[in-house]
Amino acid sequence: MNAEKRRQIFERLAAAIPEPTTELTHATPFELLIAVVLSAQATDKGVNKATARLFPVANTPDAILALGEEGLKEYIKTINLYPSKARNIIGLCRLLLEKHGGLVPRTRTELEALPGVGRKTANVILNTAFEQHTIAVDTHIFRVANRTRLAPGKTVLEVEKKLERTVPKKYFKDAHHLLILHGRYTCIARKPKCPVCPIADLCEYKDKTPAESFADAKQTPEST
Repeated sequence: MNAEKRRQIFERLAAAIPEPTTELTHATPFELLIAVVLSAQATDKGVNKATARLFPVANTPDAILALGEEGLKEYIKTINLYPSKARNIIGLCRLLLEKHGGLVPRTRTELEALPGVGRKTANVILNTAFEQHTIAVDTHIFRVANRTRLAPGKTVLEVEKKLERTVPKKYFKDAHHLLILHGRYTCIARKPKCPVCPIADLCEYKDKTPAESFADAKQTPEST
């Protein structure tokens, strides 16, 4: 895929998604960090339901430590893997207080040193909370990058590095959320919505969903 086609893809995605941002509810970098840790193998909707109960009670490292691991579990027990997530959150809160004055660090190395925080989570925090030009490749971005041939790669890191090299500078800050939201709502896994996709003519996916098949799919419960 050439540079001009990539530019057009991001231009159209930006027009279709005028306010690209995370769907995780948060008011501070710390709340975002907790929400992203909770979001692993869980839906944003499920995380938002849990944090809607948690954050009014505890939305600082001190307050969450005061809950304790068992107390925290009561607020997040509806989320997948909640026991290990509670343990990691207690650990990261302790480290934030011990090493960072209770503040969320602004470097990848410091973020990845926190329990439960890997490269993808660190990239989300750096991009969304601190507006750094990072791209966190989740399942949606990995699928979109490979399916469209925007940045094909066999691994998450390979896709991330290709996107870093090829995303037009004008769109780099928002590229992360543009691709996630496009993958979540249009370029979906089972039957991509090619007939209504704003970049269908630019996409190099060979097995696009035909219009008649898409129309039939919209009538079935499986498509919702």
